[in-house]
Amino acid sequence: GGPYGGGGGGPYGPGGAGGQGDPLAGMPPLADSGRRTLARIIDMILVGIVVWLLTWPFGVSEYNVDTDRINVGNSFWQSLVAAVLYIAYDTLMTARMGQTLGKKWLKMRVANLDNGATPSTQTSLVRAAVLWLPFAFCCACVWTVIAGGWSYFDRPYKQGLHDKAAKTVVVSTG
Repeated sequence: GGPYGGGGGGPYGPGGAGGQGDPLAGMPPLADSGRRTLARIIDMILVGIVVWLLTWPFGVSEYNVDTDRINVGNSFWQSLVAAVLYIAYDTLMTARMGQTLGKKWLKMRVANLDNGATPSTQTSLVRAAVLWLPFAFCCACVWTVIAGGWSYFDRPYKQGLHDKAAKTVVVSTG
């Protein structure tokens, strides 16, 4: 059986999606965008704590404020560590279980749009890179609102830009 039970050709019944009809037929309902946002915030906090714990002992921080100057040179190293950890976390969790901890706690998972299966490592990596590379290096707040917020307005699949790049959707599991 596939990720949604039974045999008979996978989550879409006999014959699969194969370009016939709605690719969401047979899948659980799409996850609410508000729950997706909350799950992403949970994941950002969890990974952010790890980034801070790894970089703090080395004196690497986003900004060092002295009475005479503000040093932002160290921020590159923290951004690099953050990008690697966010991408690794998102890729490994999504490829292995179809969900990050935030999604698991809020009863959601990532699924391939074409067949409902858990995304491969390559698909998960594309999804994570589109989301986290701009976040870590240039425009965290703006990019998060654009990439993730896209799901609030996207029709019919409620995809964020990272989902569109990876051809995935986020569905409810409970």
